[in-house]
Amino acid sequence: MKPEEKARKKIDELLEAAGWVIQDFEDLNLGASLGVIIREFQMKTGPVDYLLFVNRKAVGVIEAKAEGTTLTGVDTQSDKYISGMPEEIPHIEPLPFAYESIGTETLFRDLRDPDYRSRNVFAFHKPETLVEWAKQEETLRCRLRKMPFIIEEGLRTCQSDAIINLEQSFANSRQKSLVQMATGSGKTFAAVTSIYI
Repeated sequence: MKPEEKARKKIDELLEAAGWVIQDFEDLNLGASLGVIIREFQMKTGPVDYLLFVNRKAVGVIEAKAEGTTLTGVDTQSDKYISGMPEEIPHIEPLPFAYESIGTETLFRDLRDPDYRSRNVFAFHKPETLVEWAKQEETLRCRLRKMPFIIEEGLRTCQSDAIINLEQSFANSRQKSLVQMATGSGKTFAAVTSIYI
């Protein structure tokens, strides 16, 4: 098998494990499952490797690359498919979800996020997850920009500073954050408080 065929075989296995039904265009049956993926679907901008449908509506694309390919910059290719959706096909406008994958590594973007960017995911999302996300008026990253003010009563200054900075980190779409505080300064209480809010 060629490297891209190997990658597609692995991608197919991962998608099926997540609950997707994969079809070729000739066998198109959007009623076969909640989540149906069509291979090589013809978009205005050319054939996309995979087009994702949930509840008979297109919601995203997957751009497959050969194993060993770096995924940096591949998002520009999936972007052209997102903007090339034929009008006669029921879809969410614009398509919100994009994946780039080599089978052993997969990147994901929700284009409704503020300052969206690709991030590594361990597996493809289930169709039910994309249905739920598509219903939401705002994505999690949008909501993280509107966190309520913390009640600082009963908190030490270092605890409230840590929580405020953690929330600011989330609001700035940072995927990882570290709270560093001295021994005995109340890290556990600050962590629980940040989750409770």
